[in-house]
Amino acid sequence: MKRGIFIPGLLLRPVLLLLLLVVSNAYAQNATVSVLDFGATPFAQTAADKLRTRLRSLQLTVADADMTRAAATGGAYSGSLNLSVSEARDLGAVLGTEFYILGDAQTLRRSSFAKPAYYESYCSLFVVSSRTGRLVMWFRPSVQKDEPAQAEEELSQQLLSEETIHKIALVIRRAREDERNQRMVIVPASEPVIEEAPDDEKIAEAQGVRLPRPYRRLRPEYPESAARADAEAIVDVLVDVRADGEVGEVQIARWAGFGLDESTVATVRQMHFFPAMKNGNPIAMRVLLRYNFRKPPR
Repeated sequence: MKRGIFIPGLLLRPVLLLLLLVVSNAYAQNATVSVLDFGATPFAQTAADKLRTRLRSLQLTVADADMTRAAATGGAYSGSLNLSVSEARDLGAVLGTEFYILGDAQTLRRSSFAKPAYYESYCSLFVVSSRTGRLVMWFRPSVQKDEPAQAEEELSQQLLSEETIHKIALVIRRAREDERNQRMVIVPASEPVIEEAPDDEKIAEAQGVRLPRPYRRLRPEYPESAARADAEAIVDVLVDVRADGEVGEVQIARWAGFGLDESTVATVRQMHFFPAMKNGNPIAMRVLLRYNFRKPPR
């Protein structure tokens, strides 16, 4: 009779138990993170350097700044904060860490009816999973002051505060754990197959397929969080349209942050479709929907 190790409600073979212990130990180690520069100005580079130092104090393994810059340059990263999931995974692969942080830090001179002139310092900060290419967190602290040095100093205090640093570390650890759990999930073999939509209507017609069509096209709201950042970006979503025309799973394929992703997903979930048809029969199909966001006129 083969012997195993008894755990209440579970019988594990010795080899399987050893494998689980190895996996558990690997995830008990520090998460690895790269922090890319937040721009070319001295303020932007200083902010990124200080963030690296602060994250190291919370038991995160932060990659060397020079190696991160060299890897990003070698991977042809141009500084965009609007990446497709595939582009984000490619960047993560060249950086070689589990997560990475992108950012844009600037100080701008502004004016308004209320104040003739003032300075705004801001930092748009994105935390990305290298394995999935998913944007797991974004935020944009901003400070307005009469002098640029004052604005930059107060913004640095916000960016490096205990609350902000612990928030970043917690999000990374939770995302790491979620990804580990997802890899352990076994997908049932009975899951229905979702056909990918052909590239265009002519190809679909040649294949005897009619693509899904929405009853009514809905436009996602441009949220206030995006307006404050003057954000202009593209959001792509992969949408599973069931054979009854209802929306199933919705996945972000190109993220933008600033609340634009959430606005897009919320809108798509309200949509209804004429289902895809193949040889006269309704079928489930995955389609790509693209939304271009531009600042509304003032």
